[in-house]
Amino acid sequence: MAAHVSGRRVLLAGATGLVGREIMALLDADPEVREVIALVRRPLLPARAGTKVRGEVVDFGRLDTYADLFHVDQVFCALGTTIRAAGSEATFRRVDLEYPARLATLGSAGGASHYLLVSALGADDTSRVFYNRVKGELEEIVKGIGYRSVTIARPSLLAGDRDEFRLGEVIASKLSLLIPPRWKPVHARQVARALVNASQQDAPGTRVLENRQLRAMPS
Repeated sequence: MAAHVSGRRVLLAGATGLVGREIMALLDADPEVREVIALVRRPLLPARAGTKVRGEVVDFGRLDTYADLFHVDQVFCALGTTIRAAGSEATFRRVDLEYPARLATLGSAGGASHYLLVSALGADDTSRVFYNRVKGELEEIVKGIGYRSVTIARPSLLAGDRDEFRLGEVIASKLSLLIPPRWKPVHARQVARALVNASQQDAPGTRVLENRQLRAMPS
């Protein structure tokens, strides 16, 4: 049984997104977490009393200038967009691959031993599908950095309260009974809980949590 990391300090990127918000809440409630450093593009809402979350506004294109923030035990990356929202494949690749890869490199240099990543179902660096290929390329980069532990979640379409409307996810939710189990939508809270549980166990090695495993988590 793996030893728990006592009073761990955690860095979270993507804290304002669907899964990131759930991760942040779970980490804030975890008695073994000392501090959560949330890297954000805009200030977080005023924190409630007693929160462990410290919002840090950063320019994700200049992450190297914030190296002092990366002296942590674990790094969670929930950054992600869509090609439609990004506006181009180049911008999508920057947000979904270049930023997370740089986070991983800086985290390792800062002493983090565990990198926890929200990827996607179908991630494959040899895929002909651009989205899946980018996700797969990132996974391979992260695996090669040298972390003691790597945990990768591969959710299907995400359910939850979004700030933006995504037609595909609405349709998938309506037709969920007809979708094969492997592809069924999963709630963002289930993805977050699976990753936070993995951070608590902190077992060495690489683990990939597929959509079926994520859907088995309590919501």
